[in-house]
Amino acid sequence: MVEEKKFYLTKEGLARIKKEQEALKDLMLAKTRGESPKVMHSEDLNPEYLAFQEDMNFLQKRVSELANILKNIELIKLPKKGKKQIVDLGATIMAEIDGELDEFKIVGTLEADPASHRISNESPIGQAILGKKVGETVVIKTPLVNHSCKIIKIKYSEA
Repeated sequence: MVEEKKFYLTKEGLARIKKEQEALKDLMLAKTRGESPKVMHSEDLNPEYLAFQEDMNFLQKRVSELANILKNIELIKLPKKGKKQIVDLGATIMAEIDGELDEFKIVGTLEADPASHRISNESPIGQAILGKKVGETVVIKTPLVNHSCKIIKIKYSEA
C-alpha cells in the first residue's frame, strides 16, 4: 500500500483550506441549481455545455484534492519545553545566510510563501536547518550555489 503524503498545516492554514473547500462546494451547488446547458446545439456539441462540464470537472478535482489534504493533515504544534531550542516546523528562525541576516518561519509546503518569509520544510533551507540549534552552521546545497547558514535565534509562537 502506498503511504499517503502528510500535509503540515498551521491552524490558520487548516481554516483556509476548509474555507476554500466549502466555497467550492457552494459554487458547484449553485452551478447545478440552475438550468444546465443542453448537450447538443443543432448537430454539434454545445460550446456552453462543454464549458460547463470543464468548469465542473475542475471544481470536482479541486474539491477532491482538498479532501485528500484534510484527510492527511498534521497540525503544526508548539514543541515541548525541552525541544524549543531545536528548529522544527512552526519555528521562526533568525539566521545569517552568506553574511546577511534573514528571518523566516518554517511551514509545510502548502503554506510556503518566500515573499512572506514562510519557507517550506521541504525546501533546501528548510531541510538543512531542521533539527539544528542556535549557533550551528550548515551548508545549504542548491543546484547553482552552496550557502552558509548560521542559526542566530529560534522562537516559537502560537500563530
